[in-house]
Amino acid sequence: MSLTPSTSANLQSTRMKKEESFLGKLGGTLIRKKKSKEVSDLHEEGRNAINAPLLPLGTEIYPEDTLLEENAERMMLDPTSRENLKFSDLLKVLIEWINSELEEDRIIVKDLEEDCYDGQVLQKLFEKLSGRKLNVAEVTQSEIGQKQKLTTVLEAVNHLLRPHGWTIEWSVDAIHSKNLVAIVYLLVALAMHFQAPIRLPEHVSVQVVVVKKREGILQTAVMTKELTSTTEMMLGKFERDAFDTLLDHAPDKLNVVKSSLITFVNKHLNKLNLEVTELESQFADGVYLILLMGLLEDYFVPLYNFFLTPENFEQKVHNVAFAFELMQDGGLKKPKARPEDVVNLNLKSTLRVLYNLFTNYKNSD
Repeated sequence: MSLTPSTSANLQSTRMKKEESFLGKLGGTLIRKKKSKEVSDLHEEGRNAINAPLLPLGTEIYPEDTLLEENAERMMLDPTSRENLKFSDLLKVLIEWINSELEEDRIIVKDLEEDCYDGQVLQKLFEKLSGRKLNVAEVTQSEIGQKQKLTTVLEAVNHLLRPHGWTIEWSVDAIHSKNLVAIVYLLVALAMHFQAPIRLPEHVSVQVVVVKKREGILQTAVMTKELTSTTEMMLGKFERDAFDTLLDHAPDKLNVVKSSLITFVNKHLNKLNLEVTELESQFADGVYLILLMGLLEDYFVPLYNFFLTPENFEQKVHNVAFAFELMQDGGLKKPKARPEDVVNLNLKSTLRVLYNLFTNYKNSD
C-alpha cells in the first residue's frame, strides 16, 4: 500500500513527538540523578567538615587514614611546613652529614623519606657511629623484612639514647610509613648524641596534623613539634665528662689542666716563634691547630690548604675542620667537638681537642 504525502507527514510528526517525549523523560531522569548526586556530595562534604573541623587547608586525608583502627592515630607533616626555610636547611644538613658518614659504603641519600624508611641507611649509619655490628639481613625487599630490620635498629638506638634523657619520638611503623617528622627526630638525636661535626639550625619547628579515630569518626588536630632547640640545650643531653666536672665543681683544678696544656702546645709552637697564652681564643681560627699538627707529625702543611689569616666564620670553620682531618690522618679518632664550637670560643670543646692531642703526643720532642 502506498502512502499519500499527507499520511507520511502525519506519521513523521507522531514519531517526532514520541522521540521528544522519550528524550524529555530521559532528560528529566538525568537531571534528577544529577541533583541527587549533588545532594549526596553536599552531605559528604558536610560530614567531612564535621569530622575534620581543624584540618588545615591543603592537607589531604588519604585512604589509609580512614582505615585506622578505633582509638588509633596517624601523624603527618602539614604541607606548609615543607616551605619552612629553617626546616629545609635542617634536612639539607642531615642529608650531607649522612652522606659524609657513609661515603665509604658508597651510600648516597637524596631524600630522607624515600631513603630511610626501609632501615638500610639507618642500620649503616648506626653501625658507623656506634662501632657496633647489628645482626640483620643486608638486603630486605619485603615489608616484613624491612620492619624486622627497623625493629632491630631502633631497639639498639633506643637502648643507647633513652638513658640519656631522649624522648623517643619515632617508631617502626612511623618510619616505615615515611613519616618525615619521626625520621628527622631520630636523626637529630643521633647527630646530637654522637656529637656530629655539623651545625644544626636552632629552633626548628613544624606543624603536624594528627588524625585520630574515635567512635568510627576521624578527628584531626594541629600540633607544633619542636625538632631542635638551642645548641647549648641540645649539647646538654650529652653524657657529662671530666671537663664538665672540672668547670662546674673544680675550677682550681681546671686552671692546672689549662696550664699543662699551654705548656704542651708552646713547647712545639715555640719552634715557629709562636706562643699561646689563652687557649679559648687563640685556637678559635684553626691556624694554630693546623701548625701544631704539622709540628707534632713533623711535616709542613702547604699554605694553600688553609686560610693563614681567616676573615670570616666560614674560613675559620674550614681551618678547624681541616685540622681535625689532619688529626684523623695521624691516627687519632674524630674529635667529638664540632669545628663551629671551637670557632665560637666554646672552652670545653677546645679543651677536649687539645687534651686529646696532649694524651697522644705528650712524649713527643
